[in-house]
Amino acid sequence: MIRRREFITLLGGAAAWPLAARAQQAGVPVIGVLGAPRAESYAQLFAAFLQGLKESGFVEGQNVVIEQHWANDQYDRLPAMAADFVRARVALIVTIGNNLAPRAAQDATGTIPIVFSTGSDPVQLGFVASLNRPSGNMTGASFLSFELGPKRLELLHQLAPNADAMAVLLNPNNPNVEPQTKVLQAAAGALGVDLQVLPVGSDQDIDAAFANMTARHVGAFLIGPDSFIFGRNAQIAALALRHGLPAMYQWREFAAAGGLISYGPSVTEHYRQAGVYAGRILKGERPADLPVVQSSKIEMVINLRTAKALGLTVPTPLLVAADEVLE
Repeated sequence: MIRRREFITLLGGAAAWPLAARAQQAGVPVIGVLGAPRAESYAQLFAAFLQGLKESGFVEGQNVVIEQHWANDQYDRLPAMAADFVRARVALIVTIGNNLAPRAAQDATGTIPIVFSTGSDPVQLGFVASLNRPSGNMTGASFLSFELGPKRLELLHQLAPNADAMAVLLNPNNPNVEPQTKVLQAAAGALGVDLQVLPVGSDQDIDAAFANMTARHVGAFLIGPDSFIFGRNAQIAALALRHGLPAMYQWREFAAAGGLISYGPSVTEHYRQAGVYAGRILKGERPADLPVVQSSKIEMVINLRTAKALGLTVPTPLLVAADEVLE
């Protein structure tokens, strides 16, 4: 028996097949974009992907067709969506969001090229044999995410030194939640901070998490790297300000949306690189010969307006070390 959601997914995929077939018959390659989050929440990163694709000589609607399937944070839809692209015989699949998207694509095909952008070790995940020589049908960009958790916690502690109790918002549906928790709990113990783990896997969980932090007298919080949480950056930053809570985030997009501070790689740059690789593959290069791009630059962005609104004085060493200060 096919469930209603699966039936709708299959219909959506079937509707895309004629367009893909017509494009292929005309000699125009088709890219299948497999997204775990909501399309609107990753619009900026998708634009970065399109920019990288353009740099490689491909422009959507001119010499390449892009079919998009977005799971809207319902990760159980990803396998059927990946299977749709395989049946449609797309030229390659690009994954967006958490590691469940490239996993679904990998399970669906061992021949169609797959380009990923991940915050985890792709070798450990089994996506590639090695970073320099992927060897299979997958390659992409890899950046540090939860490995930077201890440093983020340390920076947050500098901004809120009197916060004996802190919280971390983690998505329980993210496959990396367990290692993230272990790394952060160890770092919190070294700082003498009581770190409370709060689940945020739905919009209702966000409101519940802030109510919990108020009830437990949490003095500051940080978030775990996750596509669902990333898609709510403006909402979380606004709630943090409303509740008077200093918060640490992974990416610049959070600070730009009103968050206090971010510390991490440029995720926008990684999606641009995914676009560059997609273009190179369309030109004939093999994923096996394209080394996984690794982040080397970590940027710290401080929103001074938010700091003033929270009544915080940012230590001078942090201001000097910041790559960007938003005033």
